[in-house]
Amino acid sequence: MHGMQTGSKANLYALGAIALWASLATLGVALSHVPAFALTGLALIIGSVPTWSHWRQWKKVSRTALALGVYGLFGFHFLLFIALRHAPPVQANLVNYLWPLFIVVLAPLLLPGVHLRPAHVLAAGLGFLGAALAILGGRSVEAAWAWGYVPALGSALIWATFSLGSRRMAQSGKGFPTAALGLFGLISGVLALGCHVGLEPPMQLSLRDGLLIGVMGLGPLGGAFLLWDRALKLGDPRTIGVLSYLTPLASTLLLIVVTGRTLTIWIGLATVLIVGAALLAMRVKD
Repeated sequence: MHGMQTGSKANLYALGAIALWASLATLGVALSHVPAFALTGLALIIGSVPTWSHWRQWKKVSRTALALGVYGLFGFHFLLFIALRHAPPVQANLVNYLWPLFIVVLAPLLLPGVHLRPAHVLAAGLGFLGAALAILGGRSVEAAWAWGYVPALGSALIWATFSLGSRRMAQSGKGFPTAALGLFGLISGVLALGCHVGLEPPMQLSLRDGLLIGVMGLGPLGGAFLLWDRALKLGDPRTIGVLSYLTPLASTLLLIVVTGRTLTIWIGLATVLIVGAALLAMRVKD
């Protein structure tokens, strides 16, 4: 019974992170005029602020954990933004959403005692198909190859291995406190601002921009990481990986509401596939 309660709590943490991440695309559209690395750097630094009062816990973070954290937060965003610049954004986003699938299939390789069941593979495949429909909306993927797909794939692998790596460290007794995500975000934010200075034109921000960046930092690039960390440390990474496919669906639905676009049959099919995949994954027993 305790294990079931823990798993349910972990799924709620994961759904909380997914809900916050769902707002990222809408906020990104509103802030599309802000240079990408500048936006990421500012948002990550702001997202780290709520953990500053726990700075003493940062002293407990090993060099290995610090390297893993910066690898995850900075590496993921760095490669994703490179991908979005050198490949069609919709397709690059689709490739990037292989990370939930990687979490499901890599969990047995990276975590002791975790086995991959056929139902997990089926659920992951259905989830990816649903994500593809939500993102592409029935449009065909461009046949022309773009090298930007490579960093998109790399960013997906980074987030999956970072997520599983943090779980593995926690299981081995060498984990880091959740407050350490603030340290990872702070360092990653500084690195992103460094990329902005070296690679992008100077930014000019209005008061509205500052408020939206604050929301982005405290939400999808801040609070979401804390919830995600708790979810992975408590729950089944295979189930959480499949639940993550709700992110592109929720993100697309929110964009439809905000922009006043029409709800299409493709979104309806995506909803059925993703929700079905999530329910299937949660029913699987080891």
